[in-house]
Amino acid sequence: MSSPDSWNASIHFSQESDIGMRRATNQDSATSVIADSEGRFQRRGHLFIVADGMGAHAAGELASQMAVERIPQHYLRSNASTVAGSLRKAIREANREIYLKGQSNPEFHNMGTTVSALVLMPDGVVVGHVGDSRVYRLRGEVFEQLTFDHSLVWEMEAGGHVQPNSELSRAIPKNVITRSLGPNAEVTVDLEGPWPALRGDRYLLCSDGLTGQLEDSEIGILLGCLSPEKATRVLIDLANLRGGPDNITIVALEVQADCNHSGAPIHAARPHESPPAWVWVLMGVAALAAVMFAISALAAATLASAGVALLAGLYAAWYRWVRSAKPGLDATGGESGGRGPYRRYSAKPTAEFIGRLAGTVQALRDAAAEHGWQVPWDAIDRMQAKAEAARRKQDLCGAVRWQSEAIIATMQELRHQRGSEEAAIEY
Repeated sequence: MSSPDSWNASIHFSQESDIGMRRATNQDSATSVIADSEGRFQRRGHLFIVADGMGAHAAGELASQMAVERIPQHYLRSNASTVAGSLRKAIREANREIYLKGQSNPEFHNMGTTVSALVLMPDGVVVGHVGDSRVYRLRGEVFEQLTFDHSLVWEMEAGGHVQPNSELSRAIPKNVITRSLGPNAEVTVDLEGPWPALRGDRYLLCSDGLTGQLEDSEIGILLGCLSPEKATRVLIDLANLRGGPDNITIVALEVQADCNHSGAPIHAARPHESPPAWVWVLMGVAALAAVMFAISALAAATLASAGVALLAGLYAAWYRWVRSAKPGLDATGGESGGRGPYRRYSAKPTAEFIGRLAGTVQALRDAAAEHGWQVPWDAIDRMQAKAEAARRKQDLCGAVRWQSEAIIATMQELRHQRGSEEAAIEY
């Protein structure tokens, strides 16, 4: 999928879902609801959703499909005064409908689904989340997880019962989730944000079929070096090459241009700017008052009062400016924002990661030779030669791009010739 209509060329996005290598059905679902007019964008923004269903037979597939269909319907029709309020209400209403569907048929009993939804508005990004699908943000070379996994291992780590990345933490099953849409009539929805959305920011929504097979830093590097279309494709290919035990669904998007009608940058990064003039005036008045008190009296108590007056004035100015620069959800409608980002990783390309990608191509080459698959290696050799030339020039992102192109091209050939036989190629 590509850019929205010409009235708003502010984003570039890609959406893709894959059954994986070991599942008979795809219980993941996704949708990207792009505003069809500038007015709708101003009111409701663009909406992106990933859902990962669970349940016997077709129950999980139905639950995730209902989530990505019903949430946009309720969200766009909502009369709530804020985007955050509308998103939370829409997710809760979708949960209620999935729950009732599960109660109506024994085959659908206890069916459920995760949901991760992102709204890109003129003044920033809001996320609604239930389950262990994830939303990430890449800004520069910093890759951050914006959502909290509602999983047993994350809950135990957050409660201080186990240390992150410890042996005990690694022993806890990663697929045990503690919250989802459908099993219960009511659900608690995490809201995260709003965060400023800056030109060049990239976001990724995904099911755990991706994060179970790739490291977070690997995802960040590929998202940063590739277009959204290429990133989704190679991420899915790598997850499948590493076993593909689950369905894999990804929505990747890039903020490319200004979104608001005034032509100003989308929610400019005010925390990095100088404070407005009134802040400096207030700070100056507080400082002047403190100095005057200090000069007029030598008593320690007076000096202490002057210090307090100075600190109070500085704090008041700082607090009011920060609140205006990044309003919490409570400032726009009584909602309570989350505490994300929760984890942070470097997305800087490395020679080690480039070598890992080259090793993937070599593994595919070896498997093709072993099985007698006919692959036009000349074109792929040229891609790898360009990757090596880029690496020697220290253009590590360029090297990642060309190695990724080689993986994508090889996998396309193998799919064309051998169908699902690439399931045997793991590393």
